[in-house]
Amino acid sequence: MDTGTAVGLQSVGRTRTLGSPGTYLGIAAITWGMVLWVQVGAWTYHYSDPGDYTWEQARNFCQTFFTDLVAIQNQQEIEYLNKSLPFHGRYYWIGLRKLGGIWTWVGTGRALSKEAENWALGEPNNRRSNQDCVEIYIQRPQQAGKWNDEPCNRKKKALCYRASCQPFLCSQHGECVETIGSYRCECYPGFYGPECTDVVQCAKLEPKGVPMNCSHPYRDFSYNSTCEFRCPEGFERRGAGVLRCLPSQEWSANIPTCAAVTCPVLSAPEKGELNCSHLQGNFTFGSTCAFSCQKGFVLMGPESRECTATGTWTGDAPRCEAIACPVLSAPEKGELNCSHLHGNFTFGSRCAFSCQKGFVLMGPESRECTATGIWTGDAPRCEAIACPVLSAPEKGELNCSHLHGNFTYGSRCAFSCQKGFVLMGPESRECTATGTWTGDAPRCEAIACPVLSAPEKGELNCSHLHGNFTYGSRCAFSCQTGFALVGLQSHECTALGTWTGDTPHCEAITCPVLRAPEKGELNCSHLHGDFTFGSTCAFSCQTGFVLMGSDSRKCTATGTWTGDAPRCEAIKCSALSTPKMGQSACSHLHGDFTFGSTCAFSCQAGFVLMGPESRDCTALGTWTGDPTHCKAISCPVLSPPSRGQLSCSHVHGNFTYNSTCIFSCEEGFVRMGAEMLRCEATGNWTRDSPVCAEDGAFLKQVLAYSSGSALAVAGLVLSGGLIAFLAKRLSDREEKRKLLKPTSDLGAPGTFTNSAYDANL
Repeated sequence: MDTGTAVGLQSVGRTRTLGSPGTYLGIAAITWGMVLWVQVGAWTYHYSDPGDYTWEQARNFCQTFFTDLVAIQNQQEIEYLNKSLPFHGRYYWIGLRKLGGIWTWVGTGRALSKEAENWALGEPNNRRSNQDCVEIYIQRPQQAGKWNDEPCNRKKKALCYRASCQPFLCSQHGECVETIGSYRCECYPGFYGPECTDVVQCAKLEPKGVPMNCSHPYRDFSYNSTCEFRCPEGFERRGAGVLRCLPSQEWSANIPTCAAVTCPVLSAPEKGELNCSHLQGNFTFGSTCAFSCQKGFVLMGPESRECTATGTWTGDAPRCEAIACPVLSAPEKGELNCSHLHGNFTFGSRCAFSCQKGFVLMGPESRECTATGIWTGDAPRCEAIACPVLSAPEKGELNCSHLHGNFTYGSRCAFSCQKGFVLMGPESRECTATGTWTGDAPRCEAIACPVLSAPEKGELNCSHLHGNFTYGSRCAFSCQTGFALVGLQSHECTALGTWTGDTPHCEAITCPVLRAPEKGELNCSHLHGDFTFGSTCAFSCQTGFVLMGSDSRKCTATGTWTGDAPRCEAIKCSALSTPKMGQSACSHLHGDFTFGSTCAFSCQAGFVLMGPESRDCTALGTWTGDPTHCKAISCPVLSPPSRGQLSCSHVHGNFTYNSTCIFSCEEGFVRMGAEMLRCEATGNWTRDSPVCAEDGAFLKQVLAYSSGSALAVAGLVLSGGLIAFLAKRLSDREEKRKLLKPTSDLGAPGTFTNSAYDANL
């Protein structure tokens, strides 16, 4: 068989890391079975070669030569294993197996956590439901280092590990934990030190007056030392019986004490006295108590008792009993009721006598036991109570039986009637304990029919021959106003004790069924049935509507309703008017300008709407919002030009839509621009404002541009002949300007209106 080979991989405790250069302590190739391994400074990994094993064989191999199948905890370890181990077509077994349906690391007994899972894609798939063991892919082209569940009977390489921790480490007083390149001891409670060799020490116990027996498994009064305490006979321990030294260096309890055993506190017997002596304390071990009784009573039991070491008293508790009288018994047909102060039928006992139901006591009602042991009075007796003598009813017979004497308690008499009559009353009567007969005296009456009663909402009128509602009686039925009789109007009592016909009844007269008005509601109360006599129906309207007509109607005895059918009309409010210079468009759901109506508003060109664009008629008969109006659009305010005047007319307000303004200039000045401006719907003036320029400057401009060509000034085309005319006009205006002065008739002081200026020029 070929020699096996193995690669040793360094591991660090439970968080395994890769080895680094210089960390190996030595390498030795050893032929051992079928393995070759590399020794390192801490945890080492091993694998079998060339042999292949089932999972169980692989684990047995690892446990035989090493510690167990490998338990993998992190990705870094997986990368190292994948890099270091040789490729094998059947891959390697690891120490992960499904136990009880849970994937478990067999070496540690811990379940595989979710975050530590390293399954290959689509695994575990448990194909054929028998894949309970796990292999690791080493140097596989895909999914390298990943796990796959496999049937445990397949053969693969065994991947093992050897731990640094050994059973003899940590002095068997702690848990060996793998660390980087070494191990450390986590000491069990009560131990400490690097190898857990030191033990925790508790304070030395020194009880006073309490015997103590101790055992020390490690050192005197150290961890797990136990001390047992016992008290002498007649004394009991107060506190724990055994103290143990805890890992906290404290004892499990305080040192106990010994106290004398306590007996129950004794008290003097009723009608007696108690006298005690105490050695250790009141009613404790060694105490003795003596008993005695008052005069007239005798002591029953021991005269003294002693408190023993077990906390009990010797003997039974004594008692003082009163002197007894002879036992009394109840009289025949009677009862005895006694009250005993000191015992049955003893001094002070009192017995009351009574008789059974139907009997009366003859003699004393009670007797008392005296101090001499005899009863007061004589024994009483009970006699049956008598009832009055009975006689047979008219047209009837009487038959009696007597238990205790004629017509006494318990006597019973039966009654019967002659043919054609029926017994009215009890068929028998019995003499009661009160001396009266049960029931009333019976009588023989003619056969009766069931008592008739007037139908509801009706009346009954009867005539009787032999008594009310008996054979021959005749009854007529009628109904109250608003009700009609259904059935026969009269019945007669027959010899069989039955009435002819069925019992009639009264039904309320019906009115036509009412309906709620449109846009309204109907709420009815019915006394005798839906829409019958006495029914009342109330009418109401929905929100925004008002009831027109009676608000309620009642069904009368004639089958008609009071009043006329009401209707619901929509609530009205005042009609809205169209704003000046605007338009309105209204929609009406229930009528012109009623609840639900809506009006929308708009303005003509040159005007803007002020207020809500629409208003709704509410259920209160009011309109939403405030009234709207159309306001003329404003243009910028104009000012008169320098050396000129301004005259404006306003149709809808100062400098608003359709306002017009006319400009003029003083004498010697000529207007440059439009004479009249108008405010447009856009809020702008039709032209820019004109200016006033001097006439001379104007003439010069005319002459400057008149050299044989046409000249356009202020919208005019001037020819050579017109220039001479303008020159003369300028000369004339200059003369007039000197003669004319401003007057208040023509406008404001110092100004001319256009019309005045033009007239003077």
